[in-house]
Parts: sequence; structure tokens; C-alpha cells
Amino acid sequence: MTDTPIRVLLVDDHAIMREGLAAVLSGNPGLDVVGQAGDGKLALQLFSDLSPDVSIVDLRMSPMDGVEITTAMRAASPNARVILLTTYDTDEEVFRGLRAGAASYLLKDVDSAKLIETIRAVHSGRKAISPEIAAKLAEHMSSDALTPRQLDVLKCLSQGKSNLEIANTLFISEGTVKAHVKAILQKLEARDRTQAITIAIRRGLVRTL
Repeated sequence: MTDTPIRVLLVDDHAIMREGLAAVLSGNPGLDVVGQAGDGKLALQLFSDLSPDVSIVDLRMSPMDGVEITTAMRAASPNARVILLTTYDTDEEVFRGLRAGAASYLLKDVDSAKLIETIRAVHSGRKAISPEIAAKLAEHMSSDALTPRQLDVLKCLSQGKSNLEIANTLFISEGTVKAHVKAILQKLEARDRTQAITIAIRRGLVRTL
């Protein structure tokens, strides 16, 4: 009796990446690439039409990113199995992806054997999280999370804005900005604004251009 191949949907806004993944996966008789999408809208349409067993989704896409796509897939089908594939492994990216319901998070430099192993693990209903990613998640969970307003202030800090400029941008008082900055420094365990921004970039709390 022949096992039914695992049906895979590929979602990446770079055609060469999708085609490369498709070539690698199609060479395995246990896998069947049933669809490819370069944006979130098409990805969700194919997900609905094809009901893939596993979806491999790029994290950073536009206008919908991988987290939003994962969230939508999981909303449409709670049993949706998603692997996020990306070049980034910052703490916040990992946390957002896994919180959205992704079953695994792999970097794009993963070898084909590990990718196929992960697809099979996720298809079987298991989470497939590497020790490195698990450590990042644990570190994130153990630290105090910034509030949405503190994240707004942090983004302004990363743009080099003064307290007054941040206050005008966010329509809050300068005193409130100072209170938020103090809380941000404490939560990130940073000695000053420069170190806070460096930590924030490393963790993926703010993005560099």
C-alpha cells in the first residue's frame, strides 16, 4: 500500500525562492507541491481551494506578512499546519510567528534534509522548534514585554526623535514620554537610549531600513 504524499503549499514573494523550494521538495516522492503563491491574498485563496497538509510561508512579505497569513490560515482552519521560513531569527519575530500558531520556524539556509524532516514532523501534528529558537522564545517569555505605547515610543527613539518630537508625534505629554523611556530602559535592561535601540534591533522589536 502506497502512502499518500504530504501536500505542500509554498508562499514566498520571491519567485526564485519558491521555485527552488518546489524543485527540492518535488524530488521527494513523499511530498507533493500542490500550489505556490507570491502574496497573502493568493496564498489564502489557494489554502481554501487546495486544503494543503502543510503550508511553508515566508515571514516578511507585503502587504500581508507571514504572521498575518498564518493567523488567517489558522482562523480558517484551526488544524492548519504552518512552517515559517525566513532569513530572520530575532526574538520578536520568533515570538510573533509562534504566537500566531506556526508549528515551526526555520531559517532559509536550512538544508533540504532538515526541511523535509520538519515538514514530516509538522504534518504528524508535532511542533518542530530547534533548540536555538526555543531558547530565544524562552528568553522573550521571561522578560517583561513592552506595551503597545512603549513600542511606539521605542520606534520613535530608533528614528532619533527627541522627547518633545515623540510627544508631538504620539499626541502625549513630554512627561509621559519620559516615563515611557524610563520603563523601556528598565524592561530592556539598557543603560541608555543607544543601548536600548541596539537591543531592540537585535530582538526585532524595531526594524532597520
